[in-house]
Amino acid sequence: MGEQEQYDKLFETLDLLCEGETDRIALMATIVCELHSTFERFDWVGFYRNVGGGVLKIGPYQGAHGCLTIDFSRGICGRCAREKTVQNIPDVTAEPDHIACSAATKSELVIPIMDGDGELIAVLDIDSNSPAAFDQTDQDNLQRIGKYFQIS
Repeated sequence: MGEQEQYDKLFETLDLLCEGETDRIALMATIVCELHSTFERFDWVGFYRNVGGGVLKIGPYQGAHGCLTIDFSRGICGRCAREKTVQNIPDVTAEPDHIACSAATKSELVIPIMDGDGELIAVLDIDSNSPAAFDQTDQDNLQRIGKYFQIS
């Protein structure tokens, strides 16, 4: 099965699982479970929730332990939260502000997640133990995750 076909199947599953759900934590837990189990190269998948005051707190995740708190001023997740832009990092060792929660991580993709009012509610962080693990197909498809949080 090709990469886009995997994403199409993933979104069919997520649409069914998330239909009618309005609890953000339940949505996050379901999404990370499906992402982690669908893509072998996604070694760590999790949400860092915007808890205010320029701080991200770990939310539901799958994989080894993650950092519990990340300031907007630090790391790739902080940059994503600050700039509200996708961060696709093919080589984390080339990033001076990368926070190494795991020495095995080689590449990282972080997606800002906005609510229906355009406010940042979280960032979706995906780490891979392979270098340059994420391409434009990943980036384009994973940005679609935000649709599950466009709730009132």
